[in-house]
Amino acid sequence: MTDLSRVHLIGIGGAGMSGVAHILLDRGATVTGSDAKDSRPVRALKAKGATIALGHDEANLELSGQLPTAVVTSFAAIPQDNPELVRAKREGIPLLRRSDLLAELMEGSTQLLLAGTHGKTSTTSMAVVALQAAGEDPSFAIGGQLNRAGTNAHHGHGEVFVAEADESDASLLRYSPDVAVITNIEPDHLDFYGTREKYFQVFDDFADLAKHVVVCLDDDNAAQCGERAMERGLTVSGYGTAEAAARHPRIPAGAVVTGERQEGEHAVIEVELRTERVSGDVMYTMAIPGRHMVLNSAAALLAGTLVGADPAKLAQGLSEFTGVRRRFEFKGDVDGVRVYDDYAHHPTEVDAVLTAARDKVVAEGEGGRVIVCFQPHLYSRTREFASEFAAALSLSDECILLDIYGARETPVEGVTSRIIAEQMTVPVRLEPDFSAAPATVASVAKPGDLVLTMGAGSVTLLADEILDALQEA
Repeated sequence: MTDLSRVHLIGIGGAGMSGVAHILLDRGATVTGSDAKDSRPVRALKAKGATIALGHDEANLELSGQLPTAVVTSFAAIPQDNPELVRAKREGIPLLRRSDLLAELMEGSTQLLLAGTHGKTSTTSMAVVALQAAGEDPSFAIGGQLNRAGTNAHHGHGEVFVAEADESDASLLRYSPDVAVITNIEPDHLDFYGTREKYFQVFDDFADLAKHVVVCLDDDNAAQCGERAMERGLTVSGYGTAEAAARHPRIPAGAVVTGERQEGEHAVIEVELRTERVSGDVMYTMAIPGRHMVLNSAAALLAGTLVGADPAKLAQGLSEFTGVRRRFEFKGDVDGVRVYDDYAHHPTEVDAVLTAARDKVVAEGEGGRVIVCFQPHLYSRTREFASEFAAALSLSDECILLDIYGARETPVEGVTSRIIAEQMTVPVRLEPDFSAAPATVASVAKPGDLVLTMGAGSVTLLADEILDALQEA
């Protein structure tokens, strides 16, 4: 085990890094860190006792007055010539990836890990809220901030530790889950894996690490992963709709969605549990729209049951779930124009969120439209899935399309947002001026419309500015 009494985190403001920093502080460690800029997570950690420098400098390793006992970094996001990383190597200080640290923090706990191309954060968050309602007080590390708790991590006093298992750089293979949930599998992060086959393989390898594998039966790739796991002698359960359970009869269905109806602003969900310990019907309500969210809730219910919680109390927690920041997050209403923000950045996610938005405005019956302001994330992803993005975005009534947010990538010749726009079947406006986007959206929106800012980059900053522009219109 690594000495975690004094830990320095490079890039401490990131979603994953800030989470483990919170847990270290809760456990009494001295925490220091650095980040390129100030942010809400950085300010929250400072308020909790962390010492954080803005900007990277080798002197930051001595923010506590002495060198740290461990340095944590994201090898994907932090360049190898980072001065703090260089000094840590020179001083012989143990270097950990964020996943290595999380694995050590989970040692001795009942580990519930949630993986998948889409839905990890929402499903993990649902599982946490449900387990809290069941009185379990789990520790958790989530890639997003729970609306109700206002945090993305917590050191609990219960036996269960709930965390996302990130496949983007294969770091999920660092864990030893008691229960491993796989929500879905669809090619992504091909800049890291190179081929679809290698991306699919990492989920098979992840399943091999688990005592009990839970897969979504409505996603054929996840179900096939479960079937292969069974062939290797692993314990597997499935969750999903009755139709999906019938399509994959080899996998024991642990949670089957048997009913779904709308009552006002909430959906009423009925699930039949079929586990060795518990069997019977469970009912709860959901305030977050979308079939994908219904499936996520069934996964959380089944996983919580498998780690020993009371299903009735888990259901109560799911009924109280208010969502996660940037997952269909309501930002405000101006003169009947509602603005939401969502993290969707893969075609399947975009499709699911826009379908949910469409269902919402149709159910309201007031003739409202769905308007999306979308920022593509990564040149490689845009090039790989341009046609799929165009099809998904065409589920909106009108689209304002921003320039690509490159993040860690450099521009690729010929790869621009235009290659998406050219294939769309609904009105689309290319908006190269980020600062002009709020006024552009405001000029399009009318009372009754639902506006979505969408993407994994800086587009989230526009939701509040759109509300301001609507006020001024």
